[in-house]
Amino acid sequence: MAKKGDKRKIIGLVCEACGQRHYYTTKNTMSMPDKAELRKYCPVKRVNAKQVETRKNLGRNVVPVRR
Repeated sequence: MAKKGDKRKIIGLVCEACGQRHYYTTKNTMSMPDKAELRKYCPVKRVNAKQVETRKNLGRNVVPVRR
């Protein structure tokens, strides 16, 4: 369970070789404000390719608005 004041966000990683989202991870937005880039295995192309963070809303990070 995450702590109440935790600043980590769930991000999706999109493969540059095939364009699909294969991996999800967390990122500390305070220490890493720019996009994350990792080299991970692409099961579609069967190579190690660069995976780039998406800015698309994944639905799990959204805090409901209180009225």
